[in-house]
This record gives sequence, C-alpha cells and structure tokens, in this order.
Amino acid sequence: MSTSTDGAPPVPRHMQRDRFAPVPETQAARDEPGLIAIRTGFGTPARLVTRYADVREVLGDAERFTNTGLPRLPMPEDGIDPRAGNLLATDPPEHTRLRRLLTGEFTVKRIRRLEPRIVEIVDDHLDAMAAAGPPADLVSAFALPVPSLVICELLGVPYDDRAEFQGRAARQVDLSLPLEERGRVAAESRTYMGELVDRARTAPGDDMLGMLVREHGDDLARSELIGIASLLLIAGHETTANMLGLGTLALLRAPEQLALVRDEPGAVAPAIEELLRFLSVVHSGIPRTVRHDTTVGDVPVAAGEVLVLSLPAANRDPAVVEHPDDLDVTRAIAPHVAFGHGVHHCLGAPLARAEMAVAFPALFRRFPTLAPGIPFEEIEFRSATIVHGLRALPVTW
Repeated sequence: MSTSTDGAPPVPRHMQRDRFAPVPETQAARDEPGLIAIRTGFGTPARLVTRYADVREVLGDAERFTNTGLPRLPMPEDGIDPRAGNLLATDPPEHTRLRRLLTGEFTVKRIRRLEPRIVEIVDDHLDAMAAAGPPADLVSAFALPVPSLVICELLGVPYDDRAEFQGRAARQVDLSLPLEERGRVAAESRTYMGELVDRARTAPGDDMLGMLVREHGDDLARSELIGIASLLLIAGHETTANMLGLGTLALLRAPEQLALVRDEPGAVAPAIEELLRFLSVVHSGIPRTVRHDTTVGDVPVAAGEVLVLSLPAANRDPAVVEHPDDLDVTRAIAPHVAFGHGVHHCLGAPLARAEMAVAFPALFRRFPTLAPGIPFEEIEFRSATIVHGLRALPVTW
C-alpha cells in the first residue's frame, strides 16, 4: 500500500494505491453517503468524489465547477505566469481558444501519419534491448524513452536533452518533495522551454512549436507558448510511459490475456481501453472548485468547496463495470474516465492510444518469454507522484 514516503507528509488519500488499485478505503467511499473529507497535495481541505456518475457530472460541467478556483501562488521570480498556456488550469472561453489551436495536431488522421515513425522508434528500442541482452529495466529501456522520443519529435525538443527534462518532469510531479523545490524545478523547466520557444520564433520548423509560431504567432503570447509546450512535454511522456510500464506488468500477470494482445490484432484496441480503465494512471487531474451552491449527485456542495475526483475509483465502480477489480481484455469496452471527460478530455488521447497499440504487441512478439526479473512483491510502485507508475520493472527473457 502506498501511503507515505520517508520523511515526507502522508500521501493524499486520492493518490494512495494498493499496487494497481486504489486503496480499499477509497474504494469503500463509493458506498458511503455524502462525499468524504480529505486533504489535497497542498494540505488544503477538499471533498473526494469517487462514483463514476458523479465524477463524470463534475468533469462535464464547467459552468458549475471551475479549474481556476484554487489559490494562486505568488508570481515566480522569472515573471512567467505558471498558468499561462496551461489548458488544465483554464476554463472556457480561454480554454476553448487555446485548445482550438492545438486540436488539428492531435486528430486521429494526423496521428495515423505518425504511426510509421512510432513503429521505427519502438523497433529501435526493442533492438537495443535485444542487443544488450537480459536482464533489463523495462521502464528505463523501453517504457520511458519511447513516448519521450515521440513527443520530442512532435514538439521539436532536442532528444539529447531528454535526461534533463525527464528529471525535471519527475520532480515536478513528485509531491514528496518540498513545494519550494518543485517551484524551483518548474522555473528551470520554463526557462528551458522559453529558449526553445525563442528559437522557434526566430526560425520556426516543421514541428508543433514551429506550427504554432507560423500560424498563431500573433495570437499567442510568449508565456502561453511556454505553458503549452511545457504541459505537452510533461503530459506527453509521463502518462504513456507509466501506462507502458504498468500495463506490461499487469499483462505479464495474465498470460492468456497477454497472448491475445500479442497474437490477435483485433484484440489490441479493446485491451488498451481495459488497461486504461484498470490502471487509471492519472489519480485525479486538476481539483475542481464549486462556483455556486449546487449538488453532486444528491449531495449538497457549497460555493468555494474544492472537489478532488478519484479517476481510479470511478473506473472501478461496480455500478458501471461488472467485476471491476478484474483485468479482462476480452470484456466489451467499459466506459472509463482515464482520459477525463468533457472540455478537458485529454487532447493527446489519440497519440497515447497509437503508441500503446504499437508498443505492447511489438514488445511481446519480440520477447515471447518476457518475465519479471524479481518477485511481484518486490516491484516498487511510485507512491507520491501525480501520475501512478513504477520506479523500475526488472525483466528477463
């Protein structure tokens, strides 16, 4: 069970996990009347929403529940508003304006044009794993670098800088670190992205940053370009990387289901949706603040209250999914909120699905005897990060 880290404050309730699942106390909250009181990662009071219907209700109603209601931190010394360009921290119409500029880059049609390059990237990393021989850490050798390289190429970020930005990203999402340190790392990240934005404004390339500068340079402030690029860089590799690591481990524990993903092309897409539901690597997304007195389901909530949404608990709601705590890639695709819902539904969902659709079958075909290198009980899950995942996954073949 993931409840705390040495010398750090307790992990917030909504981030506590028992391996793949939310802790039993969070699961049980679905059956309790009302909405239980918790603390956010900042130590501030909130109420936890766990039922699928209630989570969708809050996610889908930007009129009653805002993403911008949390207290604003002091302006950092670099003078760049950390919320500028961050789609997660805006509401319509500002959110609509920003998202419209990016939507064309993440359409299914656009992602399909990227698939040959995704295949190359996956094959290159599998070749490197095979050449190095077992054992290997699947996280560092495959799960992390594949989506990192994809998003680097899409954005126009030099891949040689990956160790630095991956390190910064990991610290920004680690709530066990002091707020001051995470703020300092965020400022370093903005400085780095500012340099890339300035380079793109001088000589825009064929990547997404270049496109934004060429087509929308007059509509976007420098701070907004920095915010957009920073969000996409972090979200574009942290989420998919942890899905690849956790998904591989989950399938290694279900050999018959792994075989379907490996051998049956038609089984891959439903399997990805089931893995997204079962793993729910994003614990909650941005907390919502109640705009005015209203209800969630039949529970009264007051203006100013903060609601934290447990996506993993919602995705395991027995009112929606039969035997929700079982991984079953053969089930009819179950509804889930792993990518959110409503206006903030994950912009990069088609890209994440495409990467997983290539990576999982290719990995299992290349290494048909792939197996964990240590007992399941010894595998270390990340305990205090905004995105759930593994610290490492030793494998052999």
